[in-house]
Amino acid sequence: MYSNEKFTNREISWLSFNERVLQEAEDPETPLFERIRFIGIFSNNLDEFFRVRVATVRRMVDLGEDEENLLGEMTPTELHNKIQEIVKAQQQKVDVIMTDIIRELEENSIFLINENQLSESQGVFVKKYFYDKVLPNLVPIMLGKNKFPYLRDRSVYLAIKLYQKDDPQDNAYSLIRIPGRSVPRFLVLPEEDGKQFVMMLDDIIRFCMADIFFYFDYDSYDAFTIKITRDAELDLDDDISKSFIEKMSQSLKNRKKGKPVRLIYDRKMPDDLLQFLLKKMKLAKGSDAVPGGRYHNQKDFMNFPEIGKKSHYYTNLPPSRHKDLPPFTSVLKVLRQKDVMLHFPYQTFNHVIDFLREAAIDPQVKEIGLTIYRVASDSKVVNALLNAVRNGKKVTVVVELQARFDEEANIYWSNKLQEEGANVINGVPGMKVHSKLAWVARKEEDGIRNYAYIGTGNFHEGTARVYTDKGLLTADPQLADEVEMVFRFFKQNYLHFNYEHLVVSPFSMRKHFVKNIDREIKLAQQGKPAWMILKMNSLIDPGMMRKLYEAAQAGVKIQLIVRGIFGMQIGLNGYSENISAISIVDKYLEHSRLFLFGAGGEEKMYISSADWMPRNLNRRIEVACPIYDESIKEELKEQLYIQLRDNSKARILDPLLSNDYADGNSDRKYRAQEDFYNYINSVQNPVTEEK
Repeated sequence: MYSNEKFTNREISWLSFNERVLQEAEDPETPLFERIRFIGIFSNNLDEFFRVRVATVRRMVDLGEDEENLLGEMTPTELHNKIQEIVKAQQQKVDVIMTDIIRELEENSIFLINENQLSESQGVFVKKYFYDKVLPNLVPIMLGKNKFPYLRDRSVYLAIKLYQKDDPQDNAYSLIRIPGRSVPRFLVLPEEDGKQFVMMLDDIIRFCMADIFFYFDYDSYDAFTIKITRDAELDLDDDISKSFIEKMSQSLKNRKKGKPVRLIYDRKMPDDLLQFLLKKMKLAKGSDAVPGGRYHNQKDFMNFPEIGKKSHYYTNLPPSRHKDLPPFTSVLKVLRQKDVMLHFPYQTFNHVIDFLREAAIDPQVKEIGLTIYRVASDSKVVNALLNAVRNGKKVTVVVELQARFDEEANIYWSNKLQEEGANVINGVPGMKVHSKLAWVARKEEDGIRNYAYIGTGNFHEGTARVYTDKGLLTADPQLADEVEMVFRFFKQNYLHFNYEHLVVSPFSMRKHFVKNIDREIKLAQQGKPAWMILKMNSLIDPGMMRKLYEAAQAGVKIQLIVRGIFGMQIGLNGYSENISAISIVDKYLEHSRLFLFGAGGEEKMYISSADWMPRNLNRRIEVACPIYDESIKEELKEQLYIQLRDNSKARILDPLLSNDYADGNSDRKYRAQEDFYNYINSVQNPVTEEK
């Protein structure tokens, strides 16, 4: 069961994380429509996993091993086969869960119906909708001896067999792409006798097949969904005559034609049609093509129509304002007195917008800097920067063009900012800029004073409502002056600084945290209390994991809270019994990184943009920030303690990947996200701000 170094493979661990997402869909205590959404989240996660990680494993099968992927005792081929085995079992579980959800919907008088279940009046309604909204967006393609059409990545198609009922051998094949953005995937039909009805777009098209193919002599039509997932890796050419944006734009076009890594097809598809498709697409049944259900792109369930009752959804926890930032307050004035820690989504992201807007119009502000990794499509953050340029401020924006799946949006914002006159820096050669920083330089009586925002999550209004993140607003010269130094490095990469407070990767982060762990090891060896609590999204870096094993064996008590990928094997006698690890999957996506070290009574607390993965510590510009304000440190410590108490949504990360819930041996139920929301409201007694 255990590898030679007692590591769990990265890909297998990720699949275990997605299993925890599926558990939320399975849990009968999860509100009904939230269960539906978790099916969508699970499916969307799996799509990206195949586009990125499985595609990488496929390349490893062709090219050989990559030691950073921690294959353990598995060869790339064995790993690929294991992934397929797990995914197949999970997909079967999805089918069972969906059957249960559909039953519960029906118990609530909500019916998901197909083309064979329509009443006469419903049929009339669906036909009108089809002609008005759907048909103009359909382009049927007849398949035959002609060149097989290119199938778009992650799009769903209906593979159709047309034939004569009296002569099935007289047949033809066709493909229709189910519209993506132009037509919703679900149609809510008129209510009848207190019953609500929902129909999927796939079935609307099935119902109207005769209206699509009326000019042929066929009288029978069978339609089966297929979906292809392609390799999402970007290959940048080395043509020095092209700008980086030009290379990225071309590479994004090529990505859409990436090598197929998975074809899902309806398992009820007749063999002749399946073999025809596989032959034309040059795919092999089994490793490349896997059977599925009647519907694909279950990620669309994330946008299932909101026709349920209030009890079918999570209780709304409206974000509040920070007690030190009431309406119509100068953020910069407050920061001259004290630091402010923001807790998203429990508190409003509007405070960050207010910070940037104030800087954009303050006549004494001379320069603003910001790092962009992912932003909202209609970004108030970027609009504040554009306003700052128009107000004569010098604005420097570091836009990471290689933020996976956000490349096109970032190219757009990069061009938009440049057109307005901002100084746009497209990353750092050879490294991704993943740090979450904002910097404001303001002229004051005693010279230029720096203000800063240091965060764990993106400057994205949308994700700030569903991701748990931290953001420190500060004018403390120890921190804000070093944020300015990071921006000076962005402008001139040959400038290197010795940061005394900020911890910056890839220059010092690994060494810094190893030094913190070594301190705990030394304390343990001296018989003194030695401990640490580490919260992050992923822990898979071999060096850091070995260091934690070393600390555990020295007697250091280590408590880990890791949402996603987790490469360690805890609880092994004589090896890792001093380590405990949990993962919390709930309403919000746990995204903040917090690191707390006992330090012999002088506790050291950090927030960070970086997980402990090779890419974060070796190849990215990341920033971890020490927390000096004692009241803020107490808030962050309390969140860690609240999460460690969770016995509702915390799962134990054991070597068997069981995903058993942590019971906490308590008669009382603890649920970390709701408990922290209540804690913040009780501590700060703030004014709530509706979403």
